Amino acid sequence: MYEVIVNPAARNGQARQIGEEAERYLKEKQVDFVIRYTEYPGHATELARDAANRGVETVIAMGGDGTVCETAAGLVHTNTSLGIAPAGTGNDFIKTIGTPRNWKEALDFILTHPARPVNTGEVNDRFFLNVCGGGFDVLTLTYALEAKKHVKGIWPYLYGVLRAIRTFKPFKMHIQVGDDLTLDKDCMICTIANGRYIGGGIPIASMADVEDGLLDVLVVDAVPRWKIPFYLPSLMGGSLYKRNVAHHYRVKTCSLSSPGMMLNLDGEILPIEESHYRIFTDALKVHW
Repeated sequence: MYEVIVNPAARNGQARQIGEEAERYLKEKQVDFVIRYTEYPGHATELARDAANRGVETVIAMGGDGTVCETAAGLVHTNTSLGIAPAGTGNDFIKTIGTPRNWKEALDFILTHPARPVNTGEVNDRFFLNVCGGGFDVLTLTYALEAKKHVKGIWPYLYGVLRAIRTFKPFKMHIQVGDDLTLDKDCMICTIANGRYIGGGIPIASMADVEDGLLDVLVVDAVPRWKIPFYLPSLMGGSLYKRNVAHHYRVKTCSLSSPGMMLNLDGEILPIEESHYRIFTDALKVHW
């Protein structure tokens, strides 16, 4: 038995049509399934948790990364597996696990491949699956979300990068890395990652591994605003962690604090001045 959770608002409303097409496609394949549409933020978590309580074998999230994260939050630490049929704008988590980017191919993949465990994260007792953090990348995402109302694809994120360069100011960060290392410094980026990508394909944590049982922490020192463009090729190419201003750690726990800090929590921008992270090993089963 499969249960499909569709976020009809994803991809600027196109996901509803994709959900209807997926319903016809699964009926043609004579799959035993139920399809449900979310109605408000957090609804996917409720639907997924209900499905897990009823013993559904696999719940398929059809939407963007927000839908995937919400659905996964309802399935973590259960015996119900997560399948991902991308129907959003960024679709970043599937880039980490390497599943098909076309929703129809993704459904075929889910139906023919068994689920395997992945690690999940927690920040302040709240579930996360992909990437969290603060700094230049969060400012970029904030501007990109505004631009999504007008343009599609990678363009909102490129606009976000350009506008962030003009307005970014370094932020003072207190960082506790594991049990032994404490950092107090002005930062440009501080990322805590289970997955690798943000912003529709930016490999902010290209070294992360969803099976290693560790969080990847990337701390990038503040630089003058005019120097930021010189680091963008490394950011876009996944090699920023190799630059001399970057510091990379792998740990099971981490804490961040900064006055007025805005955090990216799996694509959602939230005001959180203090955040505490930990990793859970093999906490979720995913078809990948």
